[in-house]
Amino acid sequence: MKLLKSISILVVILIIHSCATVPVTGRRQLDLVSSSEINTMSATQYQEVIRKGPLSTNVEQTEMIKRVGKRIQGAVEQYMTLKGWSNQLAGFNWEFNLIQDDKTVNAWCMPGGKVAFYTAILPICKDENGIAVVMGHEVAHAIANHGRERMSQGLLEQFGLGTLSAAMGQNPSATSQIFMQAIGMGSNIGMLKFSRQHESEADHIGLIFMSMAGYDPNLAPAFWKRMMEMNKGEKPPEFLSTHPSDETRIKDLESWMPEAMGYYKK
Repeated sequence: MKLLKSISILVVILIIHSCATVPVTGRRQLDLVSSSEINTMSATQYQEVIRKGPLSTNVEQTEMIKRVGKRIQGAVEQYMTLKGWSNQLAGFNWEFNLIQDDKTVNAWCMPGGKVAFYTAILPICKDENGIAVVMGHEVAHAIANHGRERMSQGLLEQFGLGTLSAAMGQNPSATSQIFMQAIGMGSNIGMLKFSRQHESEADHIGLIFMSMAGYDPNLAPAFWKRMMEMNKGEKPPEFLSTHPSDETRIKDLESWMPEAMGYYKK
């Protein structure tokens, strides 16, 4: 009994010392995977996705994605420098691509700044400001290290307090699956509630990033209303599967608006 208690205390201490803090919100999160490890895995997976594509041949739309991406990137780098957290961007190698897919209403950002938009989401974005809402939100996932947190939780549940390299050696297939789920390219119903917390956090952080990039945050609620209206009465697309409800999201965005306006540069 004493041994079990000692082990439990040790595990708690190790977990506490394996925590990081989310920028903007200040929430503590589990951190058992290094940024360099997950960024390397992301870069490999991203190149595989881009290779399969197909990438859009629409020059205007592709350039718009890259233009908004660069502005959001600049805002992120400025914010992190302002807060003294620029070291957290070490290993980021930003990429912004548009994939030709008129059925998948989605966009995502892997750890390390690897961004992909699907053409099906562009009509809902309508313009650069709408793209900035989505871009800010998805980039916020990477800056908040949500993928790393999810992977840390998955590794803890399946392998205990071991290292990523040890898990890869023990069961590379399972470890790879944990990674895919962690970056949002898998399905894990057990993480649904946890993911909603991440989505709300990304809304908050993304609102600040788009504001600093020169996009009007007041137009963010309008984008989400268009997204919800398009899917009323139907099964939501993957992009919305774990997001907060329409009412909750709009209420939260409005509550964060004064803070975002403090960063807004026209």
